[in-house]
Amino acid sequence: MTSLRKLGSSDLEVFPLCLGGNVFGWTADEDTSFAVLDAYAAAGGNFIDTADSYSAWVEGNAGGESETIIGKWLAARGNRDDVVIATKVSQHPDFQGLSAATIKAAADASLRRLGTDHIDLYYTHFDKPEVPVEEIIGALDELVRAGKVRHIAASNITPERLAASLDFSDREGLARYVALQPHYNLVSRDTYEGPLQDLVAREGLSAVPYFSLASGFLTGKYRPGASVDSARAGSAAQHAESPRGRKVLAALDEIAAAHGAPVASVALAWLAAQPTIAAPIASARTVDQLPALLEVARLRLTEEDLGRLTEASA
Repeated sequence: MTSLRKLGSSDLEVFPLCLGGNVFGWTADEDTSFAVLDAYAAAGGNFIDTADSYSAWVEGNAGGESETIIGKWLAARGNRDDVVIATKVSQHPDFQGLSAATIKAAADASLRRLGTDHIDLYYTHFDKPEVPVEEIIGALDELVRAGKVRHIAASNITPERLAASLDFSDREGLARYVALQPHYNLVSRDTYEGPLQDLVAREGLSAVPYFSLASGFLTGKYRPGASVDSARAGSAAQHAESPRGRKVLAALDEIAAAHGAPVASVALAWLAAQPTIAAPIASARTVDQLPALLEVARLRLTEEDLGRLTEASA
Protein backbone atom coordinates (compact mmCIF):
# COMPACT_ATOMS: atom_id res chain seq x y z
CA MET A 1 0.00 0.00 0.00
CA THR A 2 1.22 3.50 -0.86
CA SER A 3 2.27 5.49 2.17
CA LEU A 4 0.50 8.80 2.61
CA ARG A 5 2.34 12.07 3.14
CA LYS A 6 1.64 14.51 5.96
CA LEU A 7 0.60 17.95 4.75
CA GLY A 8 2.65 20.58 6.57
CA SER A 9 1.72 20.96 10.24
CA SER A 10 -1.85 19.77 9.60
CA ASP A 11 -3.44 16.44 10.49
CA LEU A 12 -4.13 15.78 6.80
CA GLU A 13 -2.42 12.76 5.25
CA VAL A 14 -2.47 12.70 1.49
CA PHE A 15 -1.70 10.38 -1.42
CA PRO A 16 1.52 11.42 -3.23
CA LEU A 17 -0.44 12.44 -6.34
CA CYS A 18 -3.13 15.11 -6.00
CA LEU A 19 -5.83 14.71 -8.65
CA GLY A 20 -6.50 18.01 -10.44
CA GLY A 21 -10.19 18.79 -10.90
CA ASN A 22 -9.79 21.59 -13.45
CA VAL A 23 -10.84 19.27 -16.31
CA PHE A 24 -14.14 18.24 -14.68
CA GLY A 25 -16.93 20.05 -16.51
CA TRP A 26 -14.45 21.29 -19.13
CA THR A 27 -12.66 18.61 -21.17
CA ALA A 28 -14.19 15.78 -19.11
CA ASP A 29 -17.99 15.51 -18.89
CA GLU A 30 -19.74 14.27 -15.76
CA ASP A 31 -19.66 10.54 -16.62
CA THR A 32 -15.97 10.65 -17.58
CA SER A 33 -15.16 12.69 -14.47
CA PHE A 34 -16.88 10.07 -12.29
CA ALA A 35 -14.88 7.30 -14.02
CA VAL A 36 -11.58 9.17 -13.44
CA LEU A 37 -12.46 9.85 -9.79
CA ASP A 38 -13.45 6.19 -9.27
CA ALA A 39 -10.18 4.93 -10.79
CA TYR A 40 -8.12 7.37 -8.72
CA ALA A 41 -9.87 6.33 -5.49
CA ALA A 42 -9.55 2.63 -6.37
CA ALA A 43 -5.77 3.13 -6.64
CA GLY A 44 -5.67 4.55 -3.11
CA GLY A 45 -5.90 8.22 -4.11
CA ASN A 46 -7.51 10.52 -1.54
CA PHE A 47 -6.47 14.10 -2.46
CA ILE A 48 -8.61 16.10 -4.92
CA ASP A 49 -7.88 19.69 -5.94
CA THR A 50 -10.40 22.09 -7.44
CA ALA A 51 -11.37 25.78 -7.31
CA ASP A 52 -14.63 27.70 -7.25
CA SER A 53 -13.77 29.27 -10.62
CA TYR A 54 -13.31 25.97 -12.54
CA SER A 55 -14.35 26.23 -15.32
CA ALA A 56 -15.74 29.74 -15.78
CA TRP A 57 -13.50 30.27 -18.85
CA VAL A 58 -15.58 27.83 -20.91
CA GLU A 59 -18.38 29.35 -22.97
CA GLY A 60 -21.70 28.61 -21.30
CA ASN A 61 -20.13 27.85 -17.91
CA ALA A 62 -20.61 30.07 -14.86
CA GLY A 63 -17.84 28.70 -12.61
CA GLY A 64 -18.29 26.00 -10.00
CA GLU A 65 -18.82 23.19 -12.52
CA SER A 66 -15.90 21.17 -11.17
CA GLU A 67 -17.00 21.50 -7.54
CA THR A 68 -20.53 20.48 -8.52
CA ILE A 69 -19.33 17.30 -10.26
CA ILE A 70 -17.07 16.39 -7.33
CA GLY A 71 -19.98 17.02 -4.94
CA LYS A 72 -22.26 14.70 -6.93
CA TRP A 73 -19.56 12.04 -6.98
CA LEU A 74 -19.03 12.26 -3.20
CA ALA A 75 -22.79 11.94 -2.66
CA ALA A 76 -23.10 9.01 -5.06
CA ARG A 77 -20.18 7.11 -3.52
CA GLY A 78 -20.80 8.06 0.13
CA ASN A 79 -17.05 8.47 0.67
CA ARG A 80 -16.73 12.04 1.93
CA ASP A 81 -14.71 11.06 5.01
CA ASP A 82 -12.16 9.13 2.91
CA VAL A 83 -11.24 12.09 0.70
CA VAL A 84 -9.26 15.29 1.28
CA ILE A 85 -10.99 18.03 -0.72
CA ALA A 86 -9.05 21.19 -1.56
CA THR A 87 -10.70 24.18 -3.21
CA LYS A 88 -9.86 27.85 -3.71
CA VAL A 89 -11.26 31.39 -3.46
CA SER A 90 -10.72 34.70 -5.32
CA GLN A 91 -11.42 33.99 -9.01
CA HIS A 92 -15.09 32.99 -9.28
CA PRO A 93 -16.94 35.56 -11.44
CA ASP A 94 -19.42 36.20 -8.60
CA PHE A 95 -16.78 36.18 -5.84
CA GLN A 96 -13.79 38.12 -7.12
CA GLY A 97 -11.03 39.05 -4.71
CA LEU A 98 -10.19 38.33 -1.08
CA SER A 99 -12.20 40.77 1.01
CA ALA A 100 -13.51 39.18 4.22
CA ALA A 101 -17.10 39.27 2.91
CA THR A 102 -16.09 37.66 -0.40
CA ILE A 103 -14.11 34.87 1.27
CA LYS A 104 -17.00 33.95 3.55
CA ALA A 105 -19.68 34.09 0.84
CA ALA A 106 -17.51 32.13 -1.61
CA ALA A 107 -16.83 29.42 0.98
CA ASP A 108 -20.55 28.97 1.59
CA ALA A 109 -21.15 28.68 -2.16
CA SER A 110 -18.35 26.10 -2.48
CA LEU A 111 -19.78 24.08 0.41
CA ARG A 112 -23.19 24.01 -1.30
CA ARG A 113 -21.74 22.86 -4.62
CA LEU A 114 -19.57 20.21 -2.95
CA GLY A 115 -22.53 19.05 -0.88
CA THR A 116 -20.45 18.95 2.30
CA ASP A 117 -20.28 20.78 5.62
CA HIS A 118 -16.51 21.29 5.52
CA ILE A 119 -13.61 21.95 3.13
CA ASP A 120 -10.42 20.13 4.15
CA LEU A 121 -7.98 22.59 2.57
CA TYR A 122 -9.02 26.09 1.50
CA TYR A 123 -6.61 28.10 -0.65
CA THR A 124 -6.47 31.76 -1.52
CA HIS A 125 -6.22 31.18 -5.28
CA PHE A 126 -4.45 34.39 -6.30
CA ASP A 127 -3.22 36.76 -3.65
CA LYS A 128 -4.68 40.28 -3.77
CA PRO A 129 -1.96 42.64 -2.44
CA GLU A 130 -4.49 45.48 -2.07
CA VAL A 131 -6.22 43.49 0.73
CA PRO A 132 -4.32 43.51 4.05
CA VAL A 133 -3.16 40.04 5.16
CA GLU A 134 -4.90 40.77 8.48
CA GLU A 135 -8.29 40.87 6.71
CA ILE A 136 -7.63 37.70 4.70
CA ILE A 137 -6.32 35.64 7.62
CA GLY A 138 -9.06 36.99 9.89
CA ALA A 139 -11.78 35.80 7.52
CA LEU A 140 -10.13 32.41 6.98
CA ASP A 141 -9.75 31.96 10.72
CA GLU A 142 -13.49 32.60 11.20
CA LEU A 143 -14.22 29.81 8.69
CA VAL A 144 -11.94 27.45 10.60
CA ARG A 145 -13.54 28.36 13.94
CA ALA A 146 -17.00 27.82 12.42
CA GLY A 147 -15.94 24.31 11.33
CA LYS A 148 -16.46 25.12 7.65
CA VAL A 149 -12.75 24.79 6.81
CA ARG A 150 -10.23 22.42 8.42
CA HIS A 151 -6.98 23.97 7.17
CA ILE A 152 -5.94 26.97 5.09
CA ALA A 153 -3.37 27.39 2.35
CA ALA A 154 -2.14 29.91 -0.23
CA SER A 155 -1.36 29.92 -3.94
CA ASN A 156 0.22 32.46 -6.30
CA ILE A 157 1.66 34.61 -3.51
CA THR A 158 5.00 36.38 -3.02
CA PRO A 159 7.45 35.32 -0.28
CA GLU A 160 6.89 38.70 1.40
CA ARG A 161 3.11 38.35 1.59
CA LEU A 162 3.34 34.70 2.66
CA ALA A 163 5.78 35.62 5.45
CA ALA A 164 3.55 38.51 6.58
CA SER A 165 0.52 36.17 6.67
CA LEU A 166 2.35 33.56 8.75
CA ASP A 167 3.70 36.21 11.12
CA PHE A 168 0.21 37.65 11.66
CA SER A 169 -1.27 34.18 12.33
CA ASP A 170 1.48 33.43 14.85
CA ARG A 171 1.20 36.81 16.57
CA GLU A 172 -2.59 36.67 16.94
CA GLY A 173 -2.96 32.91 17.46
CA LEU A 174 -5.11 32.54 14.32
CA ALA A 175 -5.37 29.79 11.70
CA ARG A 176 -2.07 29.43 9.85
CA TYR A 177 -1.32 28.39 6.29
CA VAL A 178 -0.19 24.75 6.18
CA ALA A 179 0.51 24.50 2.45
CA LEU A 180 1.44 26.46 -0.65
CA GLN A 181 0.37 25.71 -4.20
CA PRO A 182 3.09 27.08 -6.49
CA HIS A 183 3.60 26.89 -10.26
CA TYR A 184 6.48 24.40 -10.40
CA ASN A 185 7.74 21.72 -12.77
CA LEU A 186 10.88 20.60 -14.63
CA VAL A 187 10.68 23.43 -17.17
CA SER A 188 9.35 26.13 -14.81
CA ARG A 189 11.53 26.21 -11.73
CA ASP A 190 12.18 29.91 -11.27
CA THR A 191 8.97 30.99 -9.54
CA TYR A 192 9.29 28.48 -6.70
CA GLU A 193 12.96 27.67 -6.17
CA GLY A 194 14.72 30.31 -4.07
CA PRO A 195 13.08 32.56 -1.45
CA LEU A 196 9.61 30.95 -1.68
CA GLN A 197 10.86 27.37 -1.32
CA ASP A 198 13.22 28.45 1.49
CA LEU A 199 10.33 30.08 3.36
CA VAL A 200 8.08 27.02 2.93
CA ALA A 201 10.86 24.79 4.31
CA ARG A 202 11.69 27.11 7.19
CA GLU A 203 8.04 27.53 8.26
CA GLY A 204 7.15 23.83 8.01
CA LEU A 205 4.64 24.12 5.17
CA SER A 206 4.18 21.61 2.35
CA ALA A 207 4.09 22.49 -1.34
CA VAL A 208 1.48 21.04 -3.71
CA PRO A 209 2.64 22.23 -7.16
CA TYR A 210 0.28 22.94 -10.06
CA PHE A 211 1.13 22.65 -13.78
CA SER A 212 3.27 19.70 -12.66
CA LEU A 213 3.38 18.43 -16.24
CA ALA A 214 3.69 21.89 -17.86
CA SER A 215 0.22 21.75 -19.48
CA GLY A 216 1.01 18.26 -20.80
CA PHE A 217 4.45 19.00 -22.25
CA LEU A 218 6.13 16.72 -19.71
CA THR A 219 4.02 13.74 -20.80
CA GLY A 220 6.30 13.54 -23.83
CA LYS A 221 3.51 13.73 -26.39
CA TYR A 222 4.43 17.26 -27.49
CA ARG A 223 7.49 17.08 -29.75
CA PRO A 224 8.89 19.69 -32.12
CA GLY A 225 6.70 19.59 -35.23
CA ALA A 226 4.07 17.27 -33.68
CA SER A 227 0.44 18.37 -33.55
CA VAL A 228 -1.68 17.22 -30.60
CA ASP A 229 -5.44 17.61 -30.27
CA SER A 230 -5.73 19.15 -26.81
CA ALA A 231 -7.19 22.27 -25.22
CA ARG A 232 -3.70 22.98 -23.85
CA ALA A 233 -1.65 22.31 -26.96
CA GLY A 234 -0.62 25.97 -27.27
CA SER A 235 0.98 26.27 -23.84
CA ALA A 236 2.68 22.89 -24.12
CA ALA A 237 4.05 23.51 -27.62
CA GLN A 238 6.07 26.56 -26.55
CA HIS A 239 8.24 24.32 -24.33
CA ALA A 240 8.86 21.89 -27.21
CA GLU A 241 10.55 24.67 -29.19
CA SER A 242 12.85 25.84 -26.37
CA PRO A 243 16.41 24.51 -25.85
CA ARG A 244 15.59 23.78 -22.19
CA GLY A 245 12.48 21.86 -23.19
CA ARG A 246 14.40 19.72 -25.67
CA LYS A 247 17.15 18.94 -23.14
CA VAL A 248 14.59 17.97 -20.52
CA LEU A 249 12.73 15.69 -22.95
CA ALA A 250 15.96 13.93 -23.95
CA ALA A 251 16.81 13.25 -20.29
CA LEU A 252 13.23 12.13 -19.53
CA ASP A 253 13.21 9.75 -22.51
CA GLU A 254 16.43 8.10 -21.38
CA ILE A 255 15.44 7.73 -17.72
CA ALA A 256 11.91 6.56 -18.61
CA ALA A 257 13.38 3.86 -20.87
CA ALA A 258 15.77 2.72 -18.11
CA HIS A 259 12.88 2.37 -15.62
CA GLY A 260 10.33 1.06 -18.13
CA ALA A 261 8.08 3.91 -17.03
CA PRO A 262 6.08 6.57 -18.89
CA VAL A 263 7.75 9.96 -19.38
CA ALA A 264 5.02 11.67 -17.31
CA SER A 265 5.73 9.36 -14.35
CA VAL A 266 9.42 10.31 -14.39
CA ALA A 267 8.64 14.05 -14.57
CA LEU A 268 6.27 13.73 -11.60
CA ALA A 269 8.76 11.56 -9.66
CA TRP A 270 11.42 14.27 -10.03
CA LEU A 271 8.96 16.82 -8.66
CA ALA A 272 7.83 14.58 -5.79
CA ALA A 273 11.47 14.09 -4.76
CA GLN A 274 12.18 17.82 -4.41
CA PRO A 275 12.41 19.35 -0.91
CA THR A 276 9.07 20.50 0.62
CA ILE A 277 6.88 18.77 -2.00
CA ALA A 278 4.00 16.72 -0.56
CA ALA A 279 2.15 15.84 -3.76
CA PRO A 280 2.25 17.19 -7.31
CA ILE A 281 -1.13 18.00 -8.86
CA ALA A 282 -1.95 16.42 -12.23
CA SER A 283 -5.26 16.01 -14.01
CA ALA A 284 -6.58 13.26 -16.27
CA ARG A 285 -9.39 13.91 -18.72
CA THR A 286 -9.72 10.16 -19.41
CA VAL A 287 -9.19 7.04 -17.31
CA ASP A 288 -6.46 5.98 -19.78
CA GLN A 289 -4.32 8.97 -18.75
CA LEU A 290 -4.43 8.06 -15.06
CA PRO A 291 -1.97 5.11 -14.72
CA ALA A 292 1.04 7.21 -15.81
CA LEU A 293 0.15 9.77 -13.12
CA LEU A 294 -0.47 7.20 -10.37
CA GLU A 295 2.92 5.63 -11.07
CA VAL A 296 4.54 8.51 -9.15
CA ALA A 297 3.41 6.79 -5.93
CA ARG A 298 5.65 3.81 -6.75
CA LEU A 299 8.49 5.07 -8.95
CA ARG A 300 11.77 5.87 -7.18
CA LEU A 301 14.43 7.66 -9.21
CA THR A 302 18.10 7.23 -8.35
CA GLU A 303 20.23 10.16 -7.17
CA GLU A 304 21.87 10.01 -10.58
CA ASP A 305 18.48 10.23 -12.35
CA LEU A 306 17.42 13.20 -10.22
CA GLY A 307 20.75 14.98 -10.80
CA ARG A 308 20.53 14.41 -14.55
CA LEU A 309 17.04 15.95 -14.71
CA THR A 310 17.97 18.86 -12.45
CA GLU A 311 20.94 19.62 -14.67
CA ALA A 312 18.98 19.28 -17.93
CA SER A 313 16.33 21.66 -16.64
CA ALA A 314 18.70 24.27 -15.20
